[in-house]
Amino acid sequence: MDYFRNIGLIGRLGSKSVIDTLKHLVRFLGERGLNTILDEKIAQVMPGHGQQTSKQKMMGEICDLVIVVGGDGSLLGAARSLAQYHVPVLGVNRGNLGFLTDISPDEIEEKVTEVLEGKYTVDSRFLLDVIVKRDGVPIAEGTALNDCVLHPGKAARMIEFELYIEGQFVYTQKSDGLIVSTPTGSTAYSLSGGGPIMHPKLDALVLVPMFPHTLSSRPIVVNGNSELKLVINPESGAYPTVSCDGQKDIACAPGDTITVHKKPHKLKLLHPLNYDFYSTCREKLGWGTKLGE
Repeated sequence: MDYFRNIGLIGRLGSKSVIDTLKHLVRFLGERGLNTILDEKIAQVMPGHGQQTSKQKMMGEICDLVIVVGGDGSLLGAARSLAQYHVPVLGVNRGNLGFLTDISPDEIEEKVTEVLEGKYTVDSRFLLDVIVKRDGVPIAEGTALNDCVLHPGKAARMIEFELYIEGQFVYTQKSDGLIVSTPTGSTAYSLSGGGPIMHPKLDALVLVPMFPHTLSSRPIVVNGNSELKLVINPESGAYPTVSCDGQKDIACAPGDTITVHKKPHKLKLLHPLNYDFYSTCREKLGWGTKLGE
């Protein structure tokens, strides 16, 4: 059983309900004799909190557990900062869907107590490293838990690019771009683009074309260890953008190369013992229940 002594708290800014939940957690964890460390950004809007503070990137070094209060977007940001430290992360949902933040506010004390007592399941989620090169020289990089997306950016114009998988040429495509999604991201933007839902335990990537000019272009599922390369047509005149989890944008130019591959570090995501991926899909996506229920 893991022993959690130093608990990091991260919350989405601009939400009173998140602040209320964080105050509840500070009080609850303090009563149990545990040390809480607040993300310094959220601490600035919690005057008089009296807790230790830390930059989010440093929490992985000093915390035994990090609790993220907010929506899936909040957890995506935390994941990119914390994955390399292998610190376990627990999500409390104060957002909309909550595929990753699966503890509801009204069951915080019950579920967090279970986790502190070692009653939880561990879910390892892999992330993606994205590198953009210009004339063979890296100019920018990013990390994504959900997906990386090549899209037109501010200019609504078609992009022409080549796709290579493990060095093998796949196709040249004219489209609004391409979504490269992990299983974690398969219920996010990829799903909206017509991609399949993948179970989180799958070691796979899905490539979803966005409004392709060729109607036969369809999503492709490939091995999760594959290295992908996108080459923007140098004659296209398009200056597209690569977005990581919709939170970090990289401006690209004609002739740029975008390389995508699995990150060596995984996110250690904790769930309550009763966590069920298919139950989450039924609840969040409106799937039908058993006959008679």
